[in-house]
Amino acid sequence: MPVQPVPLGFVFRSRAKEEKASADKAAVNFSKQPRDPQAPKGRPTPKRSEAQSQRRSVASTPTTRKDAAKRQREERRQALDRQRQALAGGDERYLPARDKGPVRRFARDWVDSRFNMAEFFLPFAVVILVLSVVRVPSIQALALWLWAVVIVLIVVDAVVSGFRLKKRLAERFPEQNRRGAVAYGLMRSLQMRRLRLPKPQVKRGERP
Repeated sequence: MPVQPVPLGFVFRSRAKEEKASADKAAVNFSKQPRDPQAPKGRPTPKRSEAQSQRRSVASTPTTRKDAAKRQREERRQALDRQRQALAGGDERYLPARDKGPVRRFARDWVDSRFNMAEFFLPFAVVILVLSVVRVPSIQALALWLWAVVIVLIVVDAVVSGFRLKKRLAERFPEQNRRGAVAYGLMRSLQMRRLRLPKPQVKRGERP
């Protein structure tokens, strides 16, 4: 019985080619497996919490210029509301930049803890104005003298207060920036106590 010749290609076929063909077949089978639509290509499936946060960030991103402007207005309004509440309650996290910091807070407390001549300027001005409209020469002359006395008292009190506040700040905050703190305190002393912002956090006579 004649023996059928065996093809030499089958005997001597490269083993590397067989391994490559097996790997290609496995890759094809793997590519047919379903992939999570939320998972980026070539990356593992994200966790549910990560996917939800990504969806929220995409949903909250403004898509048009009108939506972006509306969102900016809303954020600005919320920031102003927080700042208004901070000015009334003293929460330093949301105070304006000019009112932040321990140096400015000490200057406010120091001014609020004492009587300042400048804060009584408005009541004095009303009284002097009433006296000046009276058609009596002696009373009008008295009104002029009162104007001069009030102005001198305010200036003297401001100068003395400025020196004292500067000294206290140097003792309390020797290593910190105190630039503008004295002027900040003097400007606050010109306002009536009930109209000051941020609202006073200390009583009169209380040591800050």
